[in-house]
Amino acid sequence: MTNVTTTALACLLAGAALTGCGADGTGEEKSAGDILDEANATMRKLKSVTVDITNRTTSGGSVTNRLVTDLDSRCRSRTTWSGGGALEQIRLGETDYVRPNRAYLQKWKNYPGVTGEQKLWVKTPVDPARRGGDGLASCERPFDSFGTARKGGSTRVEGTKAVELIVTDKADKAGTYTFYVATEGRPYLLRTVYKSAAQHTTTSFSDFDEPLDIRAPKSGEVLSVPGGS
Repeated sequence: MTNVTTTALACLLAGAALTGCGADGTGEEKSAGDILDEANATMRKLKSVTVDITNRTTSGGSVTNRLVTDLDSRCRSRTTWSGGGALEQIRLGETDYVRPNRAYLQKWKNYPGVTGEQKLWVKTPVDPARRGGDGLASCERPFDSFGTARKGGSTRVEGTKAVELIVTDKADKAGTYTFYVATEGRPYLLRTVYKSAAQHTTTSFSDFDEPLDIRAPKSGEVLSVPGGS
């Protein structure tokens, strides 16, 4: 058996996720940066994904968010704060449906007189000018590489074999990112963990390319506001 044939078989057995087995049969391992680039490219091609984020700070506060999205213009989001506030959102193109709970209105919008739970959704047009400053989620999500990556160990994320990629960035000297990329099946980004002295954020990805069922609330559950339709 020739060396080229032996190397080719080794590549097949090892799997293409971690081994850069090119046509020349060199069998050279991919660098951490190459693996992360491949994972980001794979994520950008998705038609749908579920994103779960948990952010905890040293002050004791926490925020969790679940986003189900087509990574373009349709998504459903729910954000919950440790103080009990919650904000639900459905975005369909240029229209948002938003439903805050009582605790959210009392604390973050300073409406102490609100005593009942909120059953109605508020319908409002998406305003690009205030995007990111209104607490609402965007359906889009960038998957870009940055900083300097190095390989960590092998592990499992929800039963899937993965490799750890540890990333440091000069723009954030206080924090470290760990990316977990699947090494079986497609090279999906399964989880990202950010740690610094001030906070700990875990972002998990699942339901890759699963069918979406995102619909507007029933008409009787919607309250239109000025500027809405």
